[in-house]
Amino acid sequence: MTAPVIGVLALQGDVREHVAALAGAGADARPVRRPAELDAVDGLVIPGGESTTISKLADIFELREPIDKRIAAGMPVYGSCAGMIMLAAAVLDGRPDQRGFQGIEMTVRRNAFGRQVDSFEAPVEITGVEGGQFHAVFIRAPWVERVGAGVEVLGRVTDDDSRSQRGVRRAELESSSGPTADRIVAVRQGNLLATSFHPELTGDLRLHRYFVDLVRSAS
Repeated sequence: MTAPVIGVLALQGDVREHVAALAGAGADARPVRRPAELDAVDGLVIPGGESTTISKLADIFELREPIDKRIAAGMPVYGSCAGMIMLAAAVLDGRPDQRGFQGIEMTVRRNAFGRQVDSFEAPVEITGVEGGQFHAVFIRAPWVERVGAGVEVLGRVTDDDSRSQRGVRRAELESSSGPTADRIVAVRQGNLLATSFHPELTGDLRLHRYFVDLVRSAS
């Protein structure tokens, strides 16, 4: 079986980790920085990082319009953390000049779980991913506040004692939007997949395999 060619948007963020995870999941993984490189891939990952920086660099590297067109044409895309923000139709607490690809009919809140020191880990059940709960790593993560009719909710974060702290201190993990219990952290709309958390940092390849299978089916 031919391995699908999956690119990782290599403008900023944890690109190498996603490339390694995709390769481990059976894909021909490669970084994408130019429109010609985008033309050569069957699917794309938008990594975690800083969504405002990725937004600016997408314009500088002339990738915004080509990515928009590929998404409209049905190219599978997976966005993790900042990548989720880039795929959202609407962003709360973002910068006024911030622009995403707006592929998924959802509203996300940027940095909803708090600052860097509020980072945490928690188990998340992911619909369609076998093997039990996924050990999810949340770092300055967004959450989803609203989804449209065509969006499937794949996972929600629990609010229990199974969380562990990654930062310097344990935060209350609340924001002006309320407590984090049952917040949406994984969604899918057609060929577009997004998570609030970073599966590429865990060594668990199940989500990357899920996306590789999605790309293979779409091809």
